[in-house]
Amino acid sequence: MSLNEPWNRIRFNRREFLKLAGAAAVTTAAGLPDSASALQPTRKSKAEAFVRQLRESLTDSQKKAILLPWTDSRRTEIHENWHIVPQKIGAFYTPDQQALIREIIKNLTSEVGWDKIQKQMKDDAGGLENYACCLFEDSENDRFCWVMTGRHLTLRADANTTPNLAFGGPIFYGHAVEDLERPDHPGNVWWHQARLANQVYTALDGKQQQLALLQKSPPEGYDSIQLKGKNGKFIGLPLTELSRDQKALVQKVATAIMEPFRKEDVDEILKHVKAAGGWDKCWLSFYQEGDLGEDKIWDRWKLEGPNFAWYFRGSPHVHAWVNVGNAPQ
Repeated sequence: MSLNEPWNRIRFNRREFLKLAGAAAVTTAAGLPDSASALQPTRKSKAEAFVRQLRESLTDSQKKAILLPWTDSRRTEIHENWHIVPQKIGAFYTPDQQALIREIIKNLTSEVGWDKIQKQMKDDAGGLENYACCLFEDSENDRFCWVMTGRHLTLRADANTTPNLAFGGPIFYGHAVEDLERPDHPGNVWWHQARLANQVYTALDGKQQQLALLQKSPPEGYDSIQLKGKNGKFIGLPLTELSRDQKALVQKVATAIMEPFRKEDVDEILKHVKAAGGWDKCWLSFYQEGDLGEDKIWDRWKLEGPNFAWYFRGSPHVHAWVNVGNAPQ
């Protein structure tokens, strides 16, 4: 097997699959570095290797259904609940192919993230079999992007062939233990992220809280996470106004929201944040709208900078909209 061949011409056998699966088990993301390293997703990354094997296993009829052109607008779309193609994983793919898809997702995430996403998929849709995936290709420029969607999840694997965007484009994650969750969100796998963000709010002084707390929350959808670039206008509390201790709390929030994802994607996120001037160029905002139980534990909040937008909309249940990369000039 030569990794210098065009990605979709590489053939795998069962021994290579087992070797990849074993190696992947010890190379998932662990921890969050303080600054960007040289890592980023490549064709050698475990998730992308499993994408190549999945592609090689497709029958002609499967290829007609789920191999899509690079220019198809669905490649970079994002929604809270959608099937990018109608073919569901459990009905369309063979058991071996379903095992490959499971390995792709497992290696797009950290060990912690994989556990949480499995529970989320089970609670929200009955499991992975009720989600959908497809593969976008640009043979002329040797580019590809695998995308999986379903209720409360949009994930991508693209070996950084979309070089200006982390994850290959915006992503989404969420969870609904109940459609209208209780104020403390019992059982929600992502609510700990909001608890950490609220620790930051509690640590702010009165003036900082006035800046950080806004009445109306942004609407759902991609428009709320469009990247604004270095000349963008932001609202809320600039992180430059925080003390060292307060910034340490924000770092805990950043660690928690990136923790579910593989190290290559985390490092690419940090690369984009650093390129825009670091965390001090980001702003933090909380929203009174959607405060479940009116307990002033803010269910909706957003961390945003020139190259970074992470919007956590925690009511009536959790939706998280994410977009990181070089903003258009």
